[in-house]
Amino acid sequence: MFDVKDALYKLGRSLTATEDSLPSNTSESQASTKNGSKLSHTKTESDILLSNKWENYEEDLDTLPEVNLVGYLPTTKNRLLTVGMCDEIRMLMPPRIQLYNEWTLLYSLEQHGASLHSLYANVTPDDDVNRRIGYVIVIKDRQNGIFGAYSNEPWLPHEHKRYYGNGECFLWKLEKVPDLVIKNNEETNKVDKHETEDNRKWQFLGYPYTGVNEFAVYCTSEFLSMGAGNGRYGLWCDGSLLRGVSYSCDTYGNEPLSKEGEKFHIMGLEVWRVG
Repeated sequence: MFDVKDALYKLGRSLTATEDSLPSNTSESQASTKNGSKLSHTKTESDILLSNKWENYEEDLDTLPEVNLVGYLPTTKNRLLTVGMCDEIRMLMPPRIQLYNEWTLLYSLEQHGASLHSLYANVTPDDDVNRRIGYVIVIKDRQNGIFGAYSNEPWLPHEHKRYYGNGECFLWKLEKVPDLVIKNNEETNKVDKHETEDNRKWQFLGYPYTGVNEFAVYCTSEFLSMGAGNGRYGLWCDGSLLRGVSYSCDTYGNEPLSKEGEKFHIMGLEVWRVG
């Protein structure tokens, strides 16, 4: 019994020992022990502060500001874009662009007419715009497919015919898919899947820049395009904005974007500035 009490007493002493009572062979090791103790205490406080800041940062990312769509006229009937679609599209944008909550309509086929020249005239940035912003093109085909592209620069023809844009560019498409409600049928002991038209949601498919080539964006007075490889464009629209094509391409590693297939009819087209 005495040995047990003695052991407990020594254990208690070791747990409540002060810095001065810790064993050290030299004054140098004693100094390092004290410094280490102080450093450990400071580090703990820093960790707490850093942890709090990181939690707040994660909350900010999870709660992006709601998008405000600016530019539709009251008479515009065929509006291609909704806030729900924006929430899907912007998740592939650079973080700094995601934080912009105002999306401004620069061009609408319905509001400005079917002309590539009109599109270029409306998307040309003002001289006083020097901040980093993004651009989204939205297309609707004959089968109500919705797809498009994102670019870090506006779609404009360049004096020296060349590709431009950077690795932030991407192609995308949205599809309405059923939001299945899964319930357990107690009578049959089977899982029933209920699908309703009112309970459908947007499924976003994004095709980011692959880095295989540098054919991000290319525009002329006769067409605009994004992505290329083996003589095929990832997205291409003609000068009248009536027809387009979308092939699989190396730049974005995409599949054809339109529900119509590789060739499609343009029923609606919009260009938005993000920021």
